[in-house]
Amino acid sequence: MTLEPEPVAPALAAAEAAGWDTVRLDLDGVRGKAGLMRRCGEALRLPEWVGGNWDALADALRDLSWLPDATGRLVAVTGWGGFAAARPREWETFLEVLEEAAGFWREPEAGPGPELRVVLDGTVPGAPSRTARPGRRRD
Repeated sequence: MTLEPEPVAPALAAAEAAGWDTVRLDLDGVRGKAGLMRRCGEALRLPEWVGGNWDALADALRDLSWLPDATGRLVAVTGWGGFAAARPREWETFLEVLEEAAGFWREPEAGPGPELRVVLDGTVPGAPSRTARPGRRRD
């Protein structure tokens, strides 16, 4: 799975109409990893045990047991252009974490849990395009 920017309004409307839990993760003004992790914690209602590192975020997104039951879950990432431009490597790592989590919830081995879908706001002006990274490096 690869996350590509798209309009979030139709995705949010469709998810809400289907009874999905929707979250808008607004990254406007975020320029560093610590700020990103704080914003994720607030928007996604992450439990306190989730630390401020990529592996902890990835683990939390594969264990959504702290959230109320839902038919599905949609995370709409908005205002991300500034962070992506300021921290391109960390942005790519963040996208990898989101892509892995969404892929995990599509797999039959994940069990009967609801689908997790992530959309990137495609209306972010001046947002950088994605670049391929040869390998994962999480700090």
